[in-house]
Amino acid sequence: MTYATTNPYTGEVLKTFPEATDAEVKQAIDHAHAAFLVWKNVAFAERAKVMQKAADILRGEAEDYAKLFTIEMGKIISESKAEVELSASIFEYYAKKAEALLAPEKLPVETPAEGTATLVHEPLGVLLAIEPWNFPYYQIARIIAPQLSAGNTMLLKHASNVPQSAAAFEKLMRDAGLPNGAFKNLYATRSQIELILNDSRVHGVALTGSEEAGAVVAAQAGKALKKSTMELGGADAFVVLADADLEKTVKWAVFGRHWNGGQVCVSSKRMIIVDEIYDHFLERYISGVAGLRAGDPFDANTTLAPLSSQGAANDLKDKIRQAVTQGATATEVGPAVPNRGAFVQPTILTDITEDNPARYWEFFGPVSMLFRAKDEDDAVRIANDSPFGLGGSVFTSNPAHGVEVAKKISTGMVFVNHPTMVKADLPFGGIRRSGYGRELIGLGIKEFVNHKLIDVVDIDAEF
Repeated sequence: MTYATTNPYTGEVLKTFPEATDAEVKQAIDHAHAAFLVWKNVAFAERAKVMQKAADILRGEAEDYAKLFTIEMGKIISESKAEVELSASIFEYYAKKAEALLAPEKLPVETPAEGTATLVHEPLGVLLAIEPWNFPYYQIARIIAPQLSAGNTMLLKHASNVPQSAAAFEKLMRDAGLPNGAFKNLYATRSQIELILNDSRVHGVALTGSEEAGAVVAAQAGKALKKSTMELGGADAFVVLADADLEKTVKWAVFGRHWNGGQVCVSSKRMIIVDEIYDHFLERYISGVAGLRAGDPFDANTTLAPLSSQGAANDLKDKIRQAVTQGATATEVGPAVPNRGAFVQPTILTDITEDNPARYWEFFGPVSMLFRAKDEDDAVRIANDSPFGLGGSVFTSNPAHGVEVAKKISTGMVFVNHPTMVKADLPFGGIRRSGYGRELIGLGIKEFVNHKLIDVVDIDAEF
């Protein structure tokens, strides 16, 4: 594994970084544990000051932070700035909410003999975060903001193609006033993940990434008897009912599939349209996708980013070829993408039968799968015919009915009349092969704490 900044638009390797040694990893654990012994006793109000300061720094230096990961993974600059703000809002959310979210809870007991029972939420210790490249700051913020606020300390193993973004976040937290060692970026190897998890001072791991990576790390964590949360792949259903406002729906469809270059676990990858409006939707959708403009991610007129690397682009093109070999129809849409950069021509896949394995894949890039549903019930059936269960959406002119349809879709998040979105005050997570556990709000901050019962029982009894 080589940690390197390679601009996906130009292909230029800008900077490389040496992998961490085992000695550096062990030292980082030493420092993280020592920091935890202090940080766990710091008052919520003081921790909140650090979180708020991190938010303030991000907002004050948003341009510089955004430029860095536009260079590293190719995100268009407007989306990079939006991600910086989203990250800041997560820090600010926990600065304001952490203490209340972790407040002791008095339990209603049935009899006086049970005493006065209280549930308290205490930090566990050192945690490991393994994060992907597609949202270099947001992915870090959504795990470290709640867990540092809870009193835990963190080690980070980020994706190998965003090393400078990872380093920038370590500096951010140091500048925000976090004690030395409480958050450390490591250019760790895959083998060192197991080394970290086997250390008795490390109490859990949060991973966002591929199914394959999740399976390996979850097994390692399980063998070490460590808590884990897994945020894995997704193939969100975008269900369009017969009464949907097509103009608005198509605009959301184009956005929902192509933001961040289509490299989003909750991107609207499977568009399921009821038969009576399918042809009208397809015609408008083709026109909408054709209106995207691929180019320099720093150009304000660019609306379609390159993929994160040439390797990622090559892999996606190969998956399209495999889908076609198995019987799917691939239609390339819009003007030709630039020859320069890790671009993939926007492609629409249709005629994807149930015996085509591509029907159950995740296409990480500007590839849309379209399905014709006989009716509403069939649309729900197709939506649930997936190994994934992360996000999804339902489009209808009747929101109340949309909620009823949403209840039938088996996934962690469903939105009515909007593609799956991410916000500081909404939970995030899925089921089945999309992983387990939740991040953000109270659910996220309570994933890695000890929910300890304290019961005061003071009664006379005969023994």
